[in-house]
Amino acid sequence: MGGPRFSTLTMGLIMAMAGSIAFSGKAIIVKLAYRHDVDAVTLLMYRMLFALPFFLLMAWWAGRGKPRIAGRDWLGILGLGFSGYYLASFLDFWGLEYISASLERLILYLNPTLVLVLGWLLYGRKISHRQGVGMFISYAGVMLVFGHEAALDGTNAVWGALLVLGSAISYALYLSYSGEMVQRLGSLRLAGWATSVACLFCIGQFLLLRPLAAAQVAEPVIWLSLLNATACTAVPVLLVMMAIERIGSGLTAQTGMIGPMSTLLMGVLILGEPFNLWIVAGTVLVLSGVFWVTRSPKI
Repeated sequence: MGGPRFSTLTMGLIMAMAGSIAFSGKAIIVKLAYRHDVDAVTLLMYRMLFALPFFLLMAWWAGRGKPRIAGRDWLGILGLGFSGYYLASFLDFWGLEYISASLERLILYLNPTLVLVLGWLLYGRKISHRQGVGMFISYAGVMLVFGHEAALDGTNAVWGALLVLGSAISYALYLSYSGEMVQRLGSLRLAGWATSVACLFCIGQFLLLRPLAAAQVAEPVIWLSLLNATACTAVPVLLVMMAIERIGSGLTAQTGMIGPMSTLLMGVLILGEPFNLWIVAGTVLVLSGVFWVTRSPKI
């Protein structure tokens, strides 16, 4: 009996790690694409254009044999798609024009703490002393890296950090309001439709704000966007969902802590971003704080 259980656990951990690393690679690909004179609106349009077929397929697959989606749920999907995937993605892409991939990943990794704060503000849920300590440690880590980057880049770092923080808050709102709909529709079906809606928002934004001539970009931007849409968007969604089925959401979330470290290493090796004591210390603080916030109090 130990063999199959060990195999399931091992596969779940591998899927969770692979999904987290793939998600983290998004920032690296975006930074590489920015080297080819493309803006956030155009780059996001291409990513979502290539990802749309995968998300539609996901929504269809998850909805097979299930009741039709009610009108009020379609309104919910529209709102969640706007907040959780369109606005969060746009602010994130925009912020990456100004800050390093490492700082971006650390700010986004504050998401569990932001969900706690929103739960307190929206629903009056209490934040325990343990969670408060974890939040303080996490934010101290981000401020350490941010302070170092702001000293070098000034207002650019401030603006970029605020944009990415807005992205994290937007996605935290999605998580805070999606619980009831997840119970009715299922996580994969809801994610498939919400991301499909977000793709349409991103494509529509490009058509409203840019001339069609702006779609003529350097060839590497097309290939990087295709890689972003598949390896860093659609594939990791499936990997994380399959990991949750095998090892549960708690262990999957804990395994996902490899994400910021992988972004840090890829940023150094691929982008040539700095690797210094400030970044290492900040990363360790953020990971420690998030672990303290999300771990079970019985551990």
